[in-house]
Amino acid sequence: MLKPNARIRRFDVFAEYNRQLAMKRGMKASVAKGYGLWLAKVVAARRFGKTKSDEDGFKKKERTLSQGKWRELSSQPQTDKLFEKEIVDRMGPQFYRRVFAPTIRKAIQNHEEYQEIRDTIREEWVP
Repeated sequence: MLKPNARIRRFDVFAEYNRQLAMKRGMKASVAKGYGLWLAKVVAARRFGKTKSDEDGFKKKERTLSQGKWRELSSQPQTDKLFEKEIVDRMGPQFYRRVFAPTIRKAIQNHEEYQEIRDTIREEWVP
């Protein structure tokens, strides 16, 4: 069985899960990568002590963006290339394409929520 190059994090699962949901809703694949990464970072920032005003800023920024534009965090566009670097390259492109993305896709097709899969799905992927 193909193994990842690095430990698979909840962050990775969340970013991919939301990338695939965005595509399912009609977002272009390249934009969906940036969106999934952006959303994972926003949620992680909330978890690690960002304030209510930070959350309001995220929400306001999200409302002003139209589909098809890159979302930014700390003035850095969250792009498809950044998704490839921070998610795909970290775990390994072969593992991502052959194992990780198809497994997340199957979970979504089976109507499994992120909270249901975030830990159990990673158990077998110990590098």
